[in-house]
Amino acid sequence: MATEYGQGYGHRSGPGFHGAAAGERRHRLPAALRAPIEARSWREFGYVMLGLPLGIAMFTFAITMFSLGAGLLVTFLGVPVLAGALAGCRGFGALERARARGLLGVEVDSPERVTVRRQGAMAWMGAILKNGSSWRHLLYAVLQFPWAVFSFVVALTFWAYGWAMLTYPLWFWLFPVYGGQGGLQLYGDGTHSIYLDNPFEITVTALLGLLITMATPWIVRALTTVDRLMVLGLLGPSRLATRVVELESDRGVVVDTAAADLRRIERDLHDGAQARLVNLAMGLGLAKEKLTEDPQEAARMVDEAHGEVKTALQELRDLARGIHPAVLTDRGLDAALSSVATRCTVPVAVDVDLPARPAPAIEGIAYFTVSELLQNISKHARATRATVDVWRVENRLMLQVVDNGVGGADVSAGSGLAGLAERLDAVDGILVVDSPAGGPTRITAELPWRG
Repeated sequence: MATEYGQGYGHRSGPGFHGAAAGERRHRLPAALRAPIEARSWREFGYVMLGLPLGIAMFTFAITMFSLGAGLLVTFLGVPVLAGALAGCRGFGALERARARGLLGVEVDSPERVTVRRQGAMAWMGAILKNGSSWRHLLYAVLQFPWAVFSFVVALTFWAYGWAMLTYPLWFWLFPVYGGQGGLQLYGDGTHSIYLDNPFEITVTALLGLLITMATPWIVRALTTVDRLMVLGLLGPSRLATRVVELESDRGVVVDTAAADLRRIERDLHDGAQARLVNLAMGLGLAKEKLTEDPQEAARMVDEAHGEVKTALQELRDLARGIHPAVLTDRGLDAALSSVATRCTVPVAVDVDLPARPAPAIEGIAYFTVSELLQNISKHARATRATVDVWRVENRLMLQVVDNGVGGADVSAGSGLAGLAERLDAVDGILVVDSPAGGPTRITAELPWRG
């Protein structure tokens, strides 16, 4: 694994870092003043306005078809009508996801597909009736309508009154010219009438309209927050389906990692110990031939073969340690990480504070994570010291490796840290990298305990 410490200085990567981008646009106007004219505010307002006619269509379709299908269940016709109702609601759901994506910027994955195991209309109807996401779409069609009515009324009222009052100084002259009155009538009965017709009243009306206009985008934003939650909760994939997809992806990562490890072991055996053993066999064969002719030369060749045996044994020990060190199995993380720290090129302080040993698989992942991070420090960090801390927080195993090197480690640059993050993610782990330019570098890994 190789992390490019010297590249990309100033980058902070990994979960937990959400700083502003270098090229982020800076606004001169505060958010409260620019909100009424922002494109986002108008898109959200358009979303609310479109929600009412679409809600009427969805609600009418869902209630009519569901009631008709439920009423016809005493006959065979009820099943296809209900299946058609659910299929139609799924179609409306696709339209709603597209509307939310275009106007609200909400990315919602499509729900799990209807799995039809056999051919025929009956199999399709049974599959769509058993599919949980189909019933969630029906529920959305029913719940969205009353909320759409409420949102439409509130948003349109505030938007219309705010802009009308704000622009009142521009159009109040219509009342004396065409209406025969001084201005907009605020109150009137048989004896008294109050009109907004003098400069002070017109100014106050415009200022009040300005306040309502500035508040309206935030009110609409709060209304669309509920829409976002409904779309995400009812029209997206279920948590179970999402978890299945994650596990399938993690399984692929684990399989790829295991295959890569096997290829590495095969390469190390072929290029290392196997080649030495072949040379050793050839050398011993030559020594055997010279044993009677030149005993001294044979003894020298046997001595060289003895050295080759020691080297091959050391390579096999290193290879076995890379697969799974015996010290980890026998004595746990404390002793194993202390052994790894002695092979680092900089002084490393190891502090392991664990009440018990985690699951062997998690223990192995923790060991190899620290090993690779210390290897990075030796090769790239240009550090003078490092620390390794291991502790437990509730049901999570925490690892933290810190060095005072040059920094600049970037998990998003396709380096070895990215592969390490994928390995941790395959077991529900997390890798957080904090490595500003100039250091220090602080890398924290979180793993499930599973003791």
